[in-house]
Amino acid sequence: MTTDTTTGPARAAAPVPTVAVGAPGAPAHLAGTAVAALLGVRLPDGTIADLTLTDGWITGVRPVGAAGPVPRPDGAALLDASGWRFVPAASEPHAHLDKALTAPRMDPGAGNDLVSAVASWRELLPTITSADVHERALAAIHRYAANGITTIRSHVDMPAEGDPMRGVDALLALREELSGRIRLQVCILAGSETPDWAIAEAVARGVDVIGGCPHLSPDPHAETTRMLDVAERHGLPVDLHTDEQTAAPEVDIVDLAEQVLARGLTQRVTASHCVRLGSLPPERLVPVLDLVARAGLGVVTLPITNLYLQGWDATHLAPRGLTAMRALLDAGIPLAAGADNLRDPFNPAGRADPFETTALLMTAGHLRAEEALAAVTTGARTVLGLPQVGAAVGHAADLMLVPDGDLGDLLAGTPDARVVLHGGRVVADTRINRSLDLFQ
Repeated sequence: MTTDTTTGPARAAAPVPTVAVGAPGAPAHLAGTAVAALLGVRLPDGTIADLTLTDGWITGVRPVGAAGPVPRPDGAALLDASGWRFVPAASEPHAHLDKALTAPRMDPGAGNDLVSAVASWRELLPTITSADVHERALAAIHRYAANGITTIRSHVDMPAEGDPMRGVDALLALREELSGRIRLQVCILAGSETPDWAIAEAVARGVDVIGGCPHLSPDPHAETTRMLDVAERHGLPVDLHTDEQTAAPEVDIVDLAEQVLARGLTQRVTASHCVRLGSLPPERLVPVLDLVARAGLGVVTLPITNLYLQGWDATHLAPRGLTAMRALLDAGIPLAAGADNLRDPFNPAGRADPFETTALLMTAGHLRAEEALAAVTTGARTVLGLPQVGAAVGHAADLMLVPDGDLGDLLAGTPDARVVLHGGRVVADTRINRSLDLFQ
């Protein structure tokens, strides 16, 4: 949508209230508000402007006080956002909602590498029901939304024992229940033990993305081939767990890229994790990234979970468990960043907060502030194949308002107030009040 509708005569409509966002420490009061315009908001470039929102899109950006009426659709409010900063909404490009928040069911003293985490999860699986997944996934989504995440791609296991669809069904139901509030993409996580009929059934029930973990298969090439066959047959995007070890004899992403090129796939293909790339010397890394770029792959880095899972056997100079982020960006390869797991066998910590991820991208990955922010916002949307977000006409009206302060504080995860919009509607308003007694 690219038409600026902020000029010309206003159409007849019911009076629209002007509502102040208010102080960061004021009571939260905006959830559920449909928004026609943001007035006096600071944009990412530092200017202060009025933004018009129509039917889920940004349709006007103009200096504060510019002549001409603001369109006033029925029931939508004009938000006085003075003192607040516009930030594009974040996305979580790689979650596991079916596993989320199961950490209390584990031994709190246990520590897991990848293999141990898989074993711990498989011990829990017989107790996991569809209702259980639905309840925990919704609780996790509440956290994501409150922190400014309006889109989530969740991988979901297809267990070998019991009903393989129980997690798939729970997330598909949540996707429909939350439609218009949060965008949920459901990606199957098929293992080599997952039968073809179960994958076909998941596709028939409406999953969004084909995924798997070929690197855990006895024959990674055959498993990559099987997943790409399904995706090609049904025209679905692909998101595979790839190179999820810091050291391995082969580089999985090479086979994935070569197959994508050989097939001429046009749908989006994503390689998640890719920590092995961070361990390659430049002479090996450069030709791999050239191949990845030619294949048009997107890469998802997942710092908190991979920092936890990798390097347990190192006696010194433990690997950071991150992909080659600087080299990927320099090669022009789309890069997204997320948290992956949320308080489960694969990650006992996590806040479901994009700014926890940005803090790690800067401290452990040495990205610049603007690069870290892009990885959880615009870069994530590119990898997920979604319309872009930002303060420009034609961009989706998915955004958050944060107190107008230092951007570094935001990326460090310190803001106490966030007002989150999806499709021009406030889906979350979170503010924290503090009372301190420090001086006599």
